[in-house]
Amino acid sequence: MSADSSTDSSISTWHPVARSAGLRPGANIAAGFAQGQEIALWRSADGTVQAWENRCPHRSVRLTLGRVVENRLACAYHGWQYAAGSGQCMRIPAHPDMTPPAVCAKTFSAIEAAGMLWVNLADAAPPSAPALDDAVPPGWTFCRTLSVRADAAGVRDALASRGFAPDASSPALRGALGQVDTAALVLDAQPRLAFIHLWTAAALGSEAMKALHIAARVLRGEIEASQPSA
Repeated sequence: MSADSSTDSSISTWHPVARSAGLRPGANIAAGFAQGQEIALWRSADGTVQAWENRCPHRSVRLTLGRVVENRLACAYHGWQYAAGSGQCMRIPAHPDMTPPAVCAKTFSAIEAAGMLWVNLADAAPPSAPALDDAVPPGWTFCRTLSVRADAAGVRDALASRGFAPDASSPALRGALGQVDTAALVLDAQPRLAFIHLWTAAALGSEAMKALHIAARVLRGEIEASQPSA
């Protein structure tokens, strides 16, 4: 599948927001961003990943301030609870006997592949998800996420100038940092803010990993120094 396909199921409409390992079933809520959209990431008790707009539809409080109650997410302000999957309000603690109103948290489609959580921001659910398991080479390990004060297009251009090349069937860019073979997944998080998720071979020794981290920091500094003043 081409990376520049315009269909809802195309690779380009799915954003690598966070590592899968960062979310525990029925436990924590993590904040994420994609194309300026703030997202609340969590897992229901059965482990299914959820990606919601980070706003309670009742009083607009950030849902990342709340807590997970089995298969529901509870807002921190008035405790309204919303069901995994649908986002439908299921319970209002201050009025436990009242039938909840037809209010829903806004949900986004989310999948897990290649050790990452991928989110699609389309209003309608995509008919199918692309094959993203090969976005990172099999057996590779996550190294770090690099935040860069630059837009994602500028980050991709900077990586390309350093020999990173795209793969038409994958959103990853492959190249070398610190002479270490590296896969880079670039996330367009917010205006003038991008994240680079770096993956590399699991068999790296400590010196090679150190060289990779140093090269990543140098890369970030060079990209940010080249950005025009706001």
